[in-house]
Order: sequence, then C-alpha cells, then structure tokens
Amino acid sequence: MAGHSKWANIKRQKARVDAVKGKVFTKISREIIVAARSGVPNPEGNFQLRTAIDKARAAGIPNENIERAIAKGAGKFGPDNAALEAIRYEGYGPGGVAILIEALTDNRNRTAADLRTAFSKYGGNLGETGCVSWMFAQMGVVMLSGQVDEDALLEASIEGGAETYELFEDEESVGAEVFTAVPNLELLGKALQARGYVVKQSELRWIPQNSVDVTAPDQARLLLKLMDALEDLDDVQSVTANFDMAEELMSCSLV
Repeated sequence: MAGHSKWANIKRQKARVDAVKGKVFTKISREIIVAARSGVPNPEGNFQLRTAIDKARAAGIPNENIERAIAKGAGKFGPDNAALEAIRYEGYGPGGVAILIEALTDNRNRTAADLRTAFSKYGGNLGETGCVSWMFAQMGVVMLSGQVDEDALLEASIEGGAETYELFEDEESVGAEVFTAVPNLELLGKALQARGYVVKQSELRWIPQNSVDVTAPDQARLLLKLMDALEDLDDVQSVTANFDMAEELMSCSLV
C-alpha cells in the first residue's frame, strides 16, 4: 500500500475544505438515497445505509438532511433520484497512472462525457471497463479517531479479523485506519467498538496493489489537478489512483 498514507492525508484535508463548501453534502446524500433504496430504509437492518449515515455525520451533515435522503430512498418523496445507478469508470492519468472512479448517475452519457473532458484536459484518457481495475483490490476500512496505542490496536485488529492497519496524524486529527476483507467490515467495526475505540466511520475502499512513482513536478501538477477535477464532478463519489510521490512534491503541486 505504498503511498496510501500520504494521499489519504491530503484527502482528509481536502474533505474538510469540501465539507465547509458544502460540496460533500450532495455526494453523501446520494449514497444514503441509493443505500435506502437497495435495502430496508432502516439503518439497524441495512449496513450499507448505516455506513453512509456515519459518513454523513462525520462530515457534519444535519440530521434533517439525512432523514430527507432516507425518505427519498424509501420513495416517500416521489420518484426523485429513482434512476441513480452506481457505475465504475477506469482510465489513465499522466505517466500511465491508473485511476479508478466510482459514480452515482442518472445519465451515463453525461457522466462519461464529463469524465472524458477532465481526462483530456489534464493529460490522461478515459479507458474501457477492466483496463485498470485489476490493479486494485477492494477492502473494508474502519476509521478510528483519537490517540491509539499501537500494541493494543494490533491485538484488537487481529481479534477482529483485520489484515493490516495504519496510524495517521496531521494538524487537525489523529487516529488509525484498520483494513479488512469486505465481508468482515461490519464485524471488525463492532469488535473495535467493543474494545473501546471511537469508530468515526466504516467504508469500502479500492486499494492499489502496485504504484507508479511520480517525480517530475509538471507530471505531479497535472495529475493532482486531474484528481481534483474528477472529484469535483457532481456524479463522482470517489477517485482512487496508484501513484506515489514525495510529500514535498505533493504539497508544492497542490498550491
């Protein structure tokens, strides 16, 4: 998982900025709508919905917005968002970096056109289904907040069936991310909570299995602009890439 921590650190900082701008509200609301529609509209019996609600609360989305999204998913507010479908897109960034995109859309043609435009503008190209997904593995991730004793976390992680973990600390937050197989995500979250850890949220995430080293400043700048452009699209829920670059280069390129 080379480079994962550095990019995750940038993503956490960007998520806080996006939350202030309100950009994240629509994306997470869509997740709640789809989760409520695909299962029972009750978080106690729908793990996907429960994780989406946890993500919404972590982002500071008001309860009334969450309840409205659940109601829409349950069909209580008419046909709004009834056509939303989850689609995965794949492509290449500058220097052959593999990029995986998850979207929720009601118009495949519009979403593909928007993605193609973003890729073309920043030196990449939208590829065919399957062109890069083989370079990634989907895992469940439980995010913990607060100071963590590594020895205790290791013991709790093994007990909960985790495969690995990573500690993080930045200017505004500290905690850990614990990784597990997708079917074990709910059980791991419960096991860590039972051990007294504060579970901020749980989610499914694509993890790159290999990495492309980015060392050229021009390539780094284009790549990070592409990632931003993709994430800013209304239909895009998440963007994952398999690049690795020095923190100094990443920080300079984000300015």
